[in-house]
Amino acid sequence: MTKTISKIGNSQGIIFDAALMALARAKVGDQFDVTIVNESGAIMLMPIRKGPSKKEVKGAIKKVMKDYRRTLRKLALARRQTTASI
Repeated sequence: MTKTISKIGNSQGIIFDAALMALARAKVGDQFDVTIVNESGAIMLMPIRKGPSKKEVKGAIKKVMKDYRRTLRKLALARRQTTASI
């Protein structure tokens, strides 16, 4: 794939089309670590992938607890019975 550096305002940039963005699983606003490979001068872009936010984790936990409420209760009761008999 060949891309051309274009003038964008007072800067220069490379335009990524929708297909390339989809292949890279990238979207507008994503951050990338930019590295220049010394020997070749190649520009390497590595996405900075952040883990889920506290809000997302909390939501996922609530969903699991709601969806598997009965199973979790059975496990808790079984554990109590096991530890009580020891």
